Amino acid sequence: MAISASGLYLLTFEKMFIDTAGQSLEAETHKGMLMLDAYTHDYNAHDFRNDLTANEASGTGYSAGGTGITTTEVTIATGTLTWDHADVSWAASTIANAMALVDYFNVGADTTDQLICLSDFVTAVSTSNGTLLVTLAATGMFTLDGTP
Repeated sequence: MAISASGLYLLTFEKMFIDTAGQSLEAETHKGMLMLDAYTHDYNAHDFRNDLTANEASGTGYSAGGTGITTTEVTIATGTLTWDHADVSWAASTIANAMALVDYFNVGADTTDQLICLSDFVTAVSTSNGTLLVTLAATGMFTLDGTP
């Protein structure tokens, strides 16, 4: 199996809802890492970065664990909660076949970095001494509809 859809890592959200995660979508340090298509996502069971590392992209200009994410923001408007952050990029990089971006809380170790969400690129992307830019949708990284 391979990456087939974007999604939320539900164990992290369960921990946030019952107040055991110790993390905040807006106030914490976040990172984004690139994944290869060989990664088989499990939104019900995967919760920490160590569930992903075997299928992380690599290459010149890319460091294991990805890069920092800035300008994280939670907003609510017309019954919808939105989580957004700045676009993510790797300049002067040579990266082959990146298929998705995974956002996570950067706590400090792959066994404690809690996964947030995966954004599927649908088609693999590569760079050759160029910039790999992940541009988020105008609607943010994800939205939760609060209307019944």
